[in-house]
Amino acid sequence: MTTTTARQKSHEIFERAQQLMPGGVNSPARAFGAVGGEPIVIDRAEGAYLYDVDGNQYVDYVGSWGPMILGHRHPSVIRAIENALSKGTSFGAPTEAENRLAELIIDCVPSVEKVRLVNSGTEATMSAIRLARGFTGRDIVVKFAGNYHGHVDSLLVAAGSSAATLSVPNSPGVTEGTTKDTLVLHYNDVDGLGAAFQAHGYRIACVIVEPVVGNMGCVKPGSEFLHLMRELTADYGALLIFDEVMTGFRVALGGAQELFDIMPDLTTLGKIVGGGLPIGAYGGRADVMDHVLPAGKVFQAGTLSGNPVATAGGIATLTALMQEPPYHQLEAKSARLANGLAEAVKVAEARAHLSRVGSMLTLFFSAGQVDDWNAAAECDTQMFAKYFWGMMDRGIYLPCSQYEAMFVSVAHGDEDIARTVAAANEVLSELG
Repeated sequence: MTTTTARQKSHEIFERAQQLMPGGVNSPARAFGAVGGEPIVIDRAEGAYLYDVDGNQYVDYVGSWGPMILGHRHPSVIRAIENALSKGTSFGAPTEAENRLAELIIDCVPSVEKVRLVNSGTEATMSAIRLARGFTGRDIVVKFAGNYHGHVDSLLVAAGSSAATLSVPNSPGVTEGTTKDTLVLHYNDVDGLGAAFQAHGYRIACVIVEPVVGNMGCVKPGSEFLHLMRELTADYGALLIFDEVMTGFRVALGGAQELFDIMPDLTTLGKIVGGGLPIGAYGGRADVMDHVLPAGKVFQAGTLSGNPVATAGGIATLTALMQEPPYHQLEAKSARLANGLAEAVKVAEARAHLSRVGSMLTLFFSAGQVDDWNAAAECDTQMFAKYFWGMMDRGIYLPCSQYEAMFVSVAHGDEDIARTVAAANEVLSELG
């Protein structure tokens, strides 16, 4: 198989970027710090493919970290964006398009009765947590180790030694005071969840969770775990927040809550909801959402919220997903890819394990099932880095971390999947 190694222009551009931006990037996920080497600089994209500044083509399984479920430059999305651009880029005033996108979100996501548009997934989770605290009059937020909810101060914490230990921050610039009311538990730990509510239940404002984890790799939830979470939050008067920034419109049209038939009180959205443009949203029960200013007293605002170009991309994407739901097709493609990778692991006798939910998947370089952060942390990240570069050199663009999910899009064809599996067979065999 032909390998892709000529990346001189990428190198030159990145060298310049390091003089202009911290680490040469505008988000650490792009820095390739977990795999070594230098990031590849992208010039353009089309369908299932990325093209770098050196002219190399890659089969893209990052999809802008999830949004590109229809593939890059989907015609209906591009037309909608161009039409919106012809009218202006920002008004700072209401538009009818905001209503339309809100209606689509409410129609698709089972638990959402009212919604507020924001500018990112981080802003959505930050706002949802503030709303939960304002609605309940309580302080404690429960999150799970290995779940990432954006760079919100109160959520940038590491797990304590006990599953029910109030945690300290793990990022400079985040104060202990900011995180003193954050309780970090172990994902999929039913006993720990029960113990936390027994100890702190009536002080807990909310539980926020990735119903399918995408930020320590794709990790599946246990059915009992999610259902107990719903039961306990209801019993103790806390709110359940599903962070569906990754899973929303991805694992099902209605997200993980549709897939698992669980109704959270609040849902945070991003990525697909904007069709690749910067947007986020949070929504849920009307009685809770009506506490947001100006209907209520919980403050949240944003100059560019409901931006007409971003809403156009979101409307076009959600409309396409509703009119011709691709989820059976995505399931079949993703299963074929997952089965091919699993077979490649078996043939090479590699120490790796495949995890998948719908069109999200991760090849963990671990001995067995990964179901929480402790298991994920045992992965052989050095082996992943070698696998990553072997695949990149064969034109397969993967997330540059063991702890990120791959995404399959509508645009991926049978030949792309076959090419990916063939590359994995070569790389894993070489790695032994």
